[in-house]
Amino acid sequence: MSSVLTVWGSPSAVSRTGIVAAHMSDRLEAAGHQVDRLAVRDLPAQALLHADFADPAIRAALDRVEKADALVVASPVYKAAYSGILKAFLDVLPQFALRGKAVLPVLTGGTPAHVLALDYALRPVLTSLGATHVSQGWFVHDQYIHPADGDGPDRVDPQGTAFLDELVDAFADGLDGARGIPA
Repeated sequence: MSSVLTVWGSPSAVSRTGIVAAHMSDRLEAAGHQVDRLAVRDLPAQALLHADFADPAIRAALDRVEKADALVVASPVYKAAYSGILKAFLDVLPQFALRGKAVLPVLTGGTPAHVLALDYALRPVLTSLGATHVSQGWFVHDQYIHPADGDGPDRVDPQGTAFLDELVDAFADGLDGARGIPA
């Protein structure tokens, strides 16, 4: 069993990206992995933007990254890239914070025109942070993500996440208990 940290960088309280991150986390837990969840928006904004490493919440978040065997990194697409709040968090990570870790990147957005942001914006920064393995990621269109409307819970349409589910399951199966490196 590996420990996986799911990090999502949406500034919104009601977040389609958060719904997808929770969906992925639930699948990883069902596969027997220990999952920790981190919504970057819950970190103190001033400490995050000022890279205040003395702030207890920032230190705790960095510690969670360090202790994880693997990460799921999710973000909505903004301006053809990942969100600024996720960028601020990735900027406070040490240079090789992801060394020895497998990472599964996921983006959400309203148009398929943003699919390439995964490989041209997010993947390079994860690699530069030393990720040992960056898995094939996935873009989930907003039309398949449904926040709770009072009549039921948050949900994702299986038709829109079928391939994502396969990627998450393969990621879960590939993690070895030692350091989260896919086999």
